[in-house]
Amino acid sequence: MRQLPLAVLFALTLIALPARGTALDEKTPDQQSIDALEAKALAAQPREQCYLYAQLVHEMTEFSIMQYAAGDGDKATALMKRIQLFAQKIHASVGEDNKKLKDSEILLRHTAFRLSGILHNSTSEDRPLVEKTLAMVNQAQAEALLQVFRK
Repeated sequence: MRQLPLAVLFALTLIALPARGTALDEKTPDQQSIDALEAKALAAQPREQCYLYAQLVHEMTEFSIMQYAAGDGDKATALMKRIQLFAQKIHASVGEDNKKLKDSEILLRHTAFRLSGILHNSTSEDRPLVEKTLAMVNQAQAEALLQVFRK
């Protein structure tokens, strides 16, 4: 009798986990949403910029994946370079008084995971750029995580 509720709980857990894992990728980014988020991040208060930059890097990464899949390597490469720029801005904006710092760290961790997927599927021409971008996002994520534990 006790095994039945455990089996049901296990089945519900298996059903719920994939839905939770895809929540970050539900919204399909486009150039207009990226531009709007970039304007919002640049105009935001310093306490809010880290999270907005993390959102921006995430959306750019997702859009870059779409560009690579569509065969538009030039646009994807340009996005990778912009991701690097905003990863540097995250590095500069991580501080003790940031809002949503843990959310920023989670978003950056997911972004790094998505970038590693791009890296594994990239051509030899794109690999150095993607590796550098991934390293910069990993560094920003590590700094955000370190700051979370300092609080």
